[in-house]
Amino acid sequence: MAKRDPEKTARNKIINSLSEELKILLPEVLLKTGFDSEFSLHGKIGGKFADYIDIKNEVIYSSDHFISLWLQGYEEDLKARGSNKENSSTYDTYLLLRKYKVFKDYLFLFLERTYLRNFEALSKKRPKVEEAEIWIGQTNANYGLMVTPRFVNGQWENDKSEIRHFKKPFWSIGHVLETGLLIPNKDAKIPFRDIPEYLNFFQNVIVRASGSKYEMELAEHYSNYVINSERPENVPLLIPEFRYEGIEVVHKYRLDFTIIEPSELNKIGFELSPWSTHGHLTKTAGLTQKAINEMARNNFEKEMKKHKDFFKKHGIFALIYTDIDLTDTGKIFSDMKKYLEPKSSGKQLKLHIMEDFFNKPLER
Repeated sequence: MAKRDPEKTARNKIINSLSEELKILLPEVLLKTGFDSEFSLHGKIGGKFADYIDIKNEVIYSSDHFISLWLQGYEEDLKARGSNKENSSTYDTYLLLRKYKVFKDYLFLFLERTYLRNFEALSKKRPKVEEAEIWIGQTNANYGLMVTPRFVNGQWENDKSEIRHFKKPFWSIGHVLETGLLIPNKDAKIPFRDIPEYLNFFQNVIVRASGSKYEMELAEHYSNYVINSERPENVPLLIPEFRYEGIEVVHKYRLDFTIIEPSELNKIGFELSPWSTHGHLTKTAGLTQKAINEMARNNFEKEMKKHKDFFKKHGIFALIYTDIDLTDTGKIFSDMKKYLEPKSSGKQLKLHIMEDFFNKPLER
């Protein structure tokens, strides 16, 4: 049985408590405002929060932040009406909110509950449409991962309108369990019934195909980490063989591993660069030292260009590990863990608007 999410349990308790407070205030609010029912009241104060807030792009970290943005949107709506605002029901509601403290109290409780009910959709950063798909794996053995995949006209694409409703943390274990891995150009996917089944595929199909013992060791470290995590579905994916230019058949480079942090969606790459595959020079017999140095320089330039492209073109910062590092993959995984563990995000809130919005004269 899956572990109960303590955060969700705590939120539900608060939501229930807010509902009880609203129930107590409701009769007085209806009496003073003249609304004929709870339904019509909620339609007036709750039906437009998507109009007042850019919920498609805004990441909202708290109920105070949500209320602040709602009030800003409400104020901007009134100002946009100009002199016509006085003939609108929106303005009538505004006057009622200014007149009756109990109505204002009710509004704030209602908006707090609305935020908590929609917490998972509102509080996480969402990938841009063009960044809502990734492709991984070797040529002819590659797989896609999208947020809201659908197969249209022979190709996989995201259902753009549904991305913000995706409930799992983006690019996490829970994400791949929800969507599976997609087979390119074919209406087929590889589903995973549970976490062990995915980790088995991750280790023994995708990573094993690389032929790298170092990658296999890191895959083992990661799998153990996931299994022993308190909330394994929330652990970010350790993405193997990340094809940073997408599904293209001719693909110059892949990153050995990539982690996409769930809070800010930053990409961190991990490149394993043993001398035997990234620096060793062959067919040097009969060459002058100058020619050998030129070959070495060209190899070095090629490697550095690859890593600069990761960052400059695709926004991926890559950590590079050479032979000395590769003697202990446990230490490398310690670096990876820094990006696998959850981080909290903060945002400067305009909390003052909650205090003065209903007390200052509205500009004409």
